[in-house]
Amino acid sequence: MICPFLRVSAVSACLAIWASSPAPSRAADGSVLQFEAKIALGDVRGRIDHMAIDTKRLRLFVAELGNDTVSIVDLAKRSVIKRIAGLREPQGVGYDPSSDTLFVANARDGSLKFFQGESYEATGGLDLGSDADNIRIDPSTKHVIVGYGDGGLAVLDNATRKKIENIALKAHPESFQIDPDGGRIFVNLPDTHAVAVIDSASGKQVTSWPMDKGGNFAMAIDRDHRRLLVAFRSPAELAIFSMADGKRIASIETCGDVDDLFTDPSRGRVYVSCGAGFIDVIEVTGATYHRSGRISTAPGARTSFFAPELDRLFVAARVTSTEPAAIWIFRPLP
Repeated sequence: MICPFLRVSAVSACLAIWASSPAPSRAADGSVLQFEAKIALGDVRGRIDHMAIDTKRLRLFVAELGNDTVSIVDLAKRSVIKRIAGLREPQGVGYDPSSDTLFVANARDGSLKFFQGESYEATGGLDLGSDADNIRIDPSTKHVIVGYGDGGLAVLDNATRKKIENIALKAHPESFQIDPDGGRIFVNLPDTHAVAVIDSASGKQVTSWPMDKGGNFAMAIDRDHRRLLVAFRSPAELAIFSMADGKRIASIETCGDVDDLFTDPSRGRVYVSCGAGFIDVIEVTGATYHRSGRISTAPGARTSFFAPELDRLFVAARVTSTEPAAIWIFRPLP
């Protein structure tokens, strides 16, 4: 079965698909996330990192860091249709529909690679020096921004594929988010227990918000409430800050080893994926945050991707002694 690429209304039918094993446990009332399917990734070994999506073609890009590959998963066909090999610990992936380009950031050699169009033909790359990591594409400028090295954000012009700016940071950046309304970039710096706030126009750091906990790797923006969400690993906690001044608004305990979190504005929720083998579903009511579900996944399944256009949460589960590597698909309820 193949879905019409532009008809999001057809996605429900396309993703109502098989599961290779019994559905994992859900919240007690079964009302927050419904397990739909597993898509096997094949012979993929080691750690799986971040994901991106092409919603027009219904293709999910999976950075298979430990396998030195990126898989292209066709969500309509429920299978891997291509695997890009010969990479060097791919960590970040980003897809830009305006140029039909897949960007892949590699940790081992610090390179950023470009793959073009329907066939994902390799069309060059850029050497960033070391530890190329998360990728974001600025929706207003279409600039490609990549965290890398001991402290930098590289800014690329999408048309020329050349670096036009380097934003200096005090430590290696983990997750960073672009404020779609305020011209700022928020950057997690776990090695310095801080969030750096960057002015996008000048490329300069304007302030730093000290964090009182360690392991601030994952981050998301709640655009509706103008809040920054930061997940910590030591101890495991989600903290919510005002984007205006960095004031802490609330905090809540989470599952352990968080690596990704996403907001679901239509439901007033946050999805937190954890290497401890769980997804935490957190409900937002005003300034109050409470957990409405803790869903079992698999040990090490700490990276995820929420696609609001498809209304699906994808979780990457690495190979275990009993299960092959796979993408698990969840449908939010109600």
